[in-house]
Amino acid sequence: MLNLIKKIKKKIKNIKYIKKKDIINKTYIKYFGKKGYFKIIMKLFKNIPKKIKPKIGKIINKLKKKTINLINKQNLNIKKKIKINKNFIDISLPGNKSIKYGNLHPITITINWIEKFFNNLGFNTINNSEIENTYYNFNSLNIKKNHPTRSKKDTFWINKKKLLITQTSCIQTKYMKNKKPPIKAISIGNVFRKDYDKTHTPMFHQIEIFLVDYNINFSNLIYIIKNFLNIFFDKKVKTKIITSYFPFTEPSAEIYIKNNKNNWIEIIGCGLIHPKILKNVKINNNLFSGLAFGIGIERLTMIKYKINNIKKLYENNIEWLNQF
Repeated sequence: MLNLIKKIKKKIKNIKYIKKKDIINKTYIKYFGKKGYFKIIMKLFKNIPKKIKPKIGKIINKLKKKTINLINKQNLNIKKKIKINKNFIDISLPGNKSIKYGNLHPITITINWIEKFFNNLGFNTINNSEIENTYYNFNSLNIKKNHPTRSKKDTFWINKKKLLITQTSCIQTKYMKNKKPPIKAISIGNVFRKDYDKTHTPMFHQIEIFLVDYNINFSNLIYIIKNFLNIFFDKKVKTKIITSYFPFTEPSAEIYIKNNKNNWIEIIGCGLIHPKILKNVKINNNLFSGLAFGIGIERLTMIKYKINNIKKLYENNIEWLNQF
């Protein structure tokens, strides 16, 4: 509690620099609202020893009085300036500098961060198309004709040969067929699946990371992923690795971390690039091996920023987006 009191003492010094009415109103809520600093202090005050309660109580009351006086004083100053501005126009002044340019969307923030992280590791960013043919989206990735993702229930088909991409993995074979190892690439794009609930949307963002070189193994894959997660969340993240199946990787795994409700949730599908994929692009799979993993941007963003409903990312609520 004493640390919070010290924090408030430092912060209230900045009240006199506030120049906008909406910000002074938000400042009042910040200190005296239902979830404000002084409400927190009063909850903590109940638990302190009776001997020091009178002394601490005086300090709190004095601080509350000082804070409200500062807010009221600055509120009056702002009102005076507004009145002056209404009655006086100086045509020599430059244009309105108070126009807000907006914020980056949380999805964009996440994408930019991940791209920069892997670019710094030597991965090249490559573009992917949103419309693809069956060869690159399915055949070249070892996805059989009877696979569920080929059905109209799961995939948006344009015609018999073209569709909206179902995963960014389809960039792998298209890119690798004209390249020689070592290959290090990252692809960012929209993918489309017929799925819609609190954690899924028909269109979402995905990042594909793949690497082909000599002696690439599963340990390399897990090392890169764990380091990425620890740096992204700015803490040591507990992970759970579960074996899985993907037609384009062998062996395959899913990486789980705990979400905001402390439940395990899958965020990354990964594995070593299947030898058939390397053969499809004429890379000698006896000399070279590769790793690949895909990351769902919305899910990662929701966990980092404690967002419980994916719809919030697409509602265009300015007040909500201004938090970022």
